[in-house]
Amino acid sequence: MDKQVSARSTSQKALRINLDEKKYGTIVEIGAGQEVARQFFLAGAAAGTIAKTMSAYDMKFSDAIYGVQEDRRYVSKSRVQAMMDQEFKLVVERVGDIRSKSSRYFAYAATVAAKSFKSDNECHAWCGIRVQMYPGAEASEITMHVRMRDDNAEAQQQALGVLGVNLIYAAFYYFENPRTMIDSLTDNMKTKRIEIDSIDFQGPYFEDLDNRMKNIHLIRSWKTRAIMLKPDGSVAVPAELLYKKNVLTIRGSFRPVTKLNIDMIEQGKRSFYELEDVTPENTIAIAEISLNDVKGNDANFSEQDIIQRVQVLHSLGYHVMISDYTRYFSLRAYFRQYTNLNIGIVVGMINVKQIFDEDFYRGVEGGILEGFGKLFPDHTRLFVYPELNSEGEISKFTDVKVPEHLRFLYRHLLENDFISGIDCSDKELFKIFSRSILKQIPKGRGNWEKALPKDAVDEIVNNKFFGFRE
Repeated sequence: MDKQVSARSTSQKALRINLDEKKYGTIVEIGAGQEVARQFFLAGAAAGTIAKTMSAYDMKFSDAIYGVQEDRRYVSKSRVQAMMDQEFKLVVERVGDIRSKSSRYFAYAATVAAKSFKSDNECHAWCGIRVQMYPGAEASEITMHVRMRDDNAEAQQQALGVLGVNLIYAAFYYFENPRTMIDSLTDNMKTKRIEIDSIDFQGPYFEDLDNRMKNIHLIRSWKTRAIMLKPDGSVAVPAELLYKKNVLTIRGSFRPVTKLNIDMIEQGKRSFYELEDVTPENTIAIAEISLNDVKGNDANFSEQDIIQRVQVLHSLGYHVMISDYTRYFSLRAYFRQYTNLNIGIVVGMINVKQIFDEDFYRGVEGGILEGFGKLFPDHTRLFVYPELNSEGEISKFTDVKVPEHLRFLYRHLLENDFISGIDCSDKELFKIFSRSILKQIPKGRGNWEKALPKDAVDEIVNNKFFGFRE
């Protein structure tokens, strides 16, 4: 990123746009004041940039202007897209013939649910910009979902004002480098004030851009801790995907996903569905990939490598979560933000041993006790898949050896069903090792295919993933 440019204050960014007579558009904001427009007016010379600002707080007025959305929600992606579509068309229709042919038009829109004095509501927003990257070009679009972390409406409004200026500025000056665009979205803002948990680039200028990769960059640029991907490859908003759902998750490298991984997931489902009020219809199963190693450091996998793993999981119909979480209690806390129902985590025996390793909790003030207190406070269970012992016999969760001074803690968790075992459907699955398969794939077709589901093999072969060669 150009350090001199990125060091601009919010006011300087707004003023630079205001002084450029070729940039012209509309700013519409619903739900948290007109903070983005306000930033441009405060900077001065806004008449050269802003054709119109507007807020349509009343639902009837909003519907009359932008139409009734199919999902009937007012803080939604469909609503903000309708706002951008309508306002961009209007600005081009009304001034396109009288302004300079070198003009680049835009429409910024935001629909917001800010902190309410009446209730403890979720504070979030959909923001977006429709913009011409070049004069006369078909418009491209950037849309994002934002969660506000400030504890009062005034601070949330101020943060959204800064964010909106950053987005408009990035769309005009950083559009050739989407990573820089993402990095710049929190310029001039203290950390943890907002979380951007999904971003979507659409339009002619972004046709070759992989939105999944850009959403992974949201994690690595500290805009969010995790992203969600649906089986069709689209990016999901966690609050919408997990709403009123029981969640069953399994962490793995899935490099590549094998029949052993699938058996763990499916056996975990069988046990999870035995719980009261847990059914396939109200449950979502998620394969989670952590960007970190066991010590909490970024494992530095390329985005392309991660996307290959994700795409193979999608071919099997799984939702995928990518995160930078290391400890399981952090994973559980993430899910608990969005659902009050049951959370199940499928683990292997090696993971249980890790969870009972006190070195795993370095940096946690309360150590292992705090870790367990955060992992098992309500409706959370571990489902433990067996392993083969040194004698080639199946070893189950009750055989786990924990340090002597922790054995009563383990017994407590077992007796209260916080930890339970699941079965293995075929002992031969224990002979599957992902690392070995990964070495075989570049050599072409072969025995490695027997260790993977057929759809996964087809996805790898057809797309030449993991270095596959005919």
